Amino acid sequence: MPLLFPKRTKYRKMHRGRMKGKATRGSEVVFGDYGIQAMAPAWITGQQIEACRTTIARKTHRDAKIWIRIFPDKSVTKHPAEARMGKGKGPVDHWVAVVKPGRIMFEIAGVKEHEAKRLHELVSHKLPIPTRLKRKTVLGGEV
Repeated sequence: MPLLFPKRTKYRKMHRGRMKGKATRGSEVVFGDYGIQAMAPAWITGQQIEACRTTIARKTHRDAKIWIRIFPDKSVTKHPAEARMGKGKGPVDHWVAVVKPGRIMFEIAGVKEHEAKRLHELVSHKLPIPTRLKRKTVLGGEV
């Protein structure tokens, strides 16, 4: 499967922006039983998302379901190595998803709690930020 990136965008190159504040949306487990939640701000690359997806897919069985709640839609540009200064903004190098603290990045259903904990441990090694495993809440209480 090829790496994630948008089919088309209005503009190829973007400003870097800031990762200020906490996630206001996507901070609750909605689809699955367990979610992997970001605890720090970061840019998560398409390669990192794909590495997490393959890890989850390999360690779960056919009856398990996976949701990827982040998508790399921000372009990151880079000049080639040993290029002189100037000459404008470089070409698009890769794509990232802007992840703020509290954001649920992946959701899993159809696994037991000990399997979910093991999956979280394996996936957290693929990510550049600390994460935690969050259970689905129903009417204010834990499931």
